[in-house]
Amino acid sequence: MTARIAALAAATLIPFTLALVPVGARAEDSTHQVLENGLVRVKSAYPFNETIDRIKQDIAAKGIMFFLAVDQSKLASEAGIKLRPSTLLVFGNPALGSQFITSNPDAGIDWPVRLLVSEGETGAVWTVYNDFHHIARRHRITDRDTAFDKASDVISSIASSISE
Repeated sequence: MTARIAALAAATLIPFTLALVPVGARAEDSTHQVLENGLVRVKSAYPFNETIDRIKQDIAAKGIMFFLAVDQSKLASEAGIKLRPSTLLVFGNPALGSQFITSNPDAGIDWPVRLLVSEGETGAVWTVYNDFHHIARRHRITDRDTAFDKASDVISSIASSISE
């Protein structure tokens, strides 16, 4: 009887528990969120500048080309706009990314890889990047599953280098 009551209570509470999780986020981990719009958010365990430094070091260690960092908060400040720390990192592996563009030239809008590092109101630092399988669906690329899996593994590894 106690097991039946516990099962009934669990079945009743699960929908309420899931309602507390951000839309599209995975319920089991609030530091790693896969959102419905194809973005992946990963909370950093480090301050803003250290997060950027660690990501750049990991990119270099993997032999990936780092193209540029766009300090969005600096650009906003120069335009007279106050913006919390926000930097867009652009990097990639041309041998991998170019495969997606050969499947659909419009996919070039999503390559090279972009990863945003931003600091929220509470001081929490987050990285945000596009889920590569979402990009594949967006561009209707169906002939590069292995390459998309590899790209997903690499970006996930880079993000995990700073995660809690």
